Amino acid sequence: MSGKNTKTVTLFIVDDDDVDVLGIERALKKLKIANPTIRAKDGVEALEMLRQGKVPKPFITLLDINMPRMSGIEMLSELRTDPKLFDTVVFILTTSHDDKDKFEAYKKNVAGYIVKKKVGEAFLSIVEMLGNYWRIVELPDNE
Repeated sequence: MSGKNTKTVTLFIVDDDDVDVLGIERALKKLKIANPTIRAKDGVEALEMLRQGKVPKPFITLLDINMPRMSGIEMLSELRTDPKLFDTVVFILTTSHDDKDKFEAYKKNVAGYIVKKKVGEAFLSIVEMLGNYWRIVELPDNE
């Protein structure tokens, strides 16, 4: 899947839960979405990968909130203050229903806040929505 500029969009998954990541990957496969995926297990690893250029542009980030070492909200704060990463497109994908988390995420300009349900059909609908998103939306591939 790609936008009008025919550049493939990478899905950057930042999540410490192996089962959830497997669910996302299965949903991608079931929906025949062949976009590349890259994974980081926490915010610290994700920021290192982004700063080292290991995630090709354009990309969309799926970010969990509850992770070891650095939470998703902490990572978002780092992203938004980094002059090279401040415009990163981020969707929160979390189990947290907490309004405080939702408020903090939107305050940091996330593209959406999605609450994880059980692995299976819920992941299919989430991944299908993301597939439609990056087909329609133009993402910059330069800094």
